[in-house]
Amino acid sequence: MATKYFADQFDDEEVLYVFHRHPVVMRKGLVLAMFGPLIGILPAAIKPDLGFGFFFGGLAAGFILGILCFMPSWIGWHFSVFILTNQRFIQISQKGMFHRAVADLALSQIQSVNYEVSGLQETLLGFGTIKMQTYVGDLTIHDVHHPGKIQKKILNILRAEGIATGPYPAAATSPAELSDEET
Repeated sequence: MATKYFADQFDDEEVLYVFHRHPVVMRKGLVLAMFGPLIGILPAAIKPDLGFGFFFGGLAAGFILGILCFMPSWIGWHFSVFILTNQRFIQISQKGMFHRAVADLALSQIQSVNYEVSGLQETLLGFGTIKMQTYVGDLTIHDVHHPGKIQKKILNILRAEGIATGPYPAAATSPAELSDEET
């Protein structure tokens, strides 16, 4: 039996590509975490005669508080994953500790894959948005690391699997063929 990389993987399914969102999505948790040590040393800063033991004890407690504040952001980033197999595209989104959403899309339903990098922060840090147009609606993936490379990889996998992405149905490959069928 083949190795299963995730719980919902079919027996005859092969994982071709896995990617995460950019670590920048954890920035709010990181900012909150930085307040932990500050809060921990505040009593010793207000009343210096408490001594170094109280200062370092508060600092340690502040680091623990910071880690606890950062954990939900890290869990949301680490367990949110995008999986491309030879049969489907799966988006697993983890929000906090107790909310998980899974979107499952057959590869044959994907019509086009585009990306967008807009703004100074996205340009400097190398992340952006991938937009997949499908027969059932659009799938937008925000804050993806190197969206151009990921888009190219997804398109190469789709082509290798024999799936043509483009504006025309698979039966007709060019506008000339479409106009011939209409007459």
